[in-house]
Amino acid sequence: MTRTLITGGLVITASDELHADVLVEGGRVVALASHGSHDWQAGHVIDAAQKYVIPGGVDAHTHMEMPFGGTQASDTFETGTLAAAWGGTTTLVDFAIQPKGGSLQEGLDTWHAKADGVCAIDYAFHMIMSDVNASSLREMDRLVESGVSSFKLFTAYPGVFLSDDGQILRAMQRAADNGALVMTHAENGLAIDVLVEQALARGERDPRHHGEVRKALLEAEATHRVIRLAQVAGAPVYVVHVSAREAVAELMRARDEGLPVFGETCPQYLFLSTDNLAEPDFEGAKYVCSTPLRPAEHQETLWRALRTNDLQVVSTDHCPFCFKGQKELGRGDFSKIPNGMPGVENRMDLLHQAVVDGHIDRRRWIEIACTAPARMFGLHPKKGTIAPGSDADLVIYDPHAEQTLSARTHHMNVDYSPYEGRRVTGRVETVLSRGVPVIENRRHTGRAGHGDYVPRGLGHYAG
Repeated sequence: MTRTLITGGLVITASDELHADVLVEGGRVVALASHGSHDWQAGHVIDAAQKYVIPGGVDAHTHMEMPFGGTQASDTFETGTLAAAWGGTTTLVDFAIQPKGGSLQEGLDTWHAKADGVCAIDYAFHMIMSDVNASSLREMDRLVESGVSSFKLFTAYPGVFLSDDGQILRAMQRAADNGALVMTHAENGLAIDVLVEQALARGERDPRHHGEVRKALLEAEATHRVIRLAQVAGAPVYVVHVSAREAVAELMRARDEGLPVFGETCPQYLFLSTDNLAEPDFEGAKYVCSTPLRPAEHQETLWRALRTNDLQVVSTDHCPFCFKGQKELGRGDFSKIPNGMPGVENRMDLLHQAVVDGHIDRRRWIEIACTAPARMFGLHPKKGTIAPGSDADLVIYDPHAEQTLSARTHHMNVDYSPYEGRRVTGRVETVLSRGVPVIENRRHTGRAGHGDYVPRGLGHYAG
């Protein structure tokens, strides 16, 4: 493999910013040194002058090819991982799903079959437990040993994914023993189903009602409940896609008590709102996801929580459904709109825009998008940083380039962009995955199947 030298850039990690050259060999970072202080030779030299050199993004929450509501997410592992690469993400952690009545291993094997040999970037798996019983609890230990060290449980979606409090407690107790991290989708699904039924009976059928029935208080209640169950079990807990300030308050209270409680939010909650859900002519269906978009006043609470580390990670929950033929399944009944939005290609750019706008600084951008998810999910220091020995997952990022986000130019396999027409400053220029150029000067140079499956260790939780 060719030696690569990246020269003249500003290297940004979660802890440092330094003008340095980066030497890559054998798919790894082998050295960093100040510009001009070395005599390194390389067959491939990348000039990063006036650019940032950052770790490849780690998106710890995606759903490629996920079945939902009679259809499935429109991105395959091939299209979705390529779109991720275009957006500066070099590792993603997708969710394998245990089939009802089946084993965890059966679900994991199914997802391996979907991803094997087609991914543009490296990938790993979490496991959704949809049937918690004595057998699946025993299986958790085996999966942890084989590199699947996180398990997602739901307080939402009765009849599909919902686990009751006793099942969640048992899974958390098992995780306390084997070192796994339990992730939770925290909404009170049973109560939400009552509100859905009542809204439809009143003739409230438009997409905006999706947000109105999935109330912030029911997100907060479930967040409180899973935190206390984790406390009883003596286990850490990670709450996915936190959208509401009431739920943030529950996380902050628990963390102030010293509990190992963690949370992620997603770009859609930081940049979009119920105003989008209320767009006329069924356009609001494009923005239907769960947890739902909230009124814009929730955004400042989320930004503040990211600054104070009460939220540690920004993932995408990338689960795209085309507007035509998929979102349209819910015309006349918001409860039948497939829940999910695209975003895997936009996350790094939107968070850089947050740097430009003053919400976070550059190192925090790298922390929440690269380093913290790698640490949380047992991928660090192989992923998520730039240091000798780390994988050479590197992005040359132009902080001055301007672009307009649009479905016409994105690479996700979906017929709309939730950020259509949004101007952002900053753009990915070149992406290396384990030292191999996947995107080079805004041209795709990689191949399907380059991406490797990455078994994960146990998380080491940062703060």
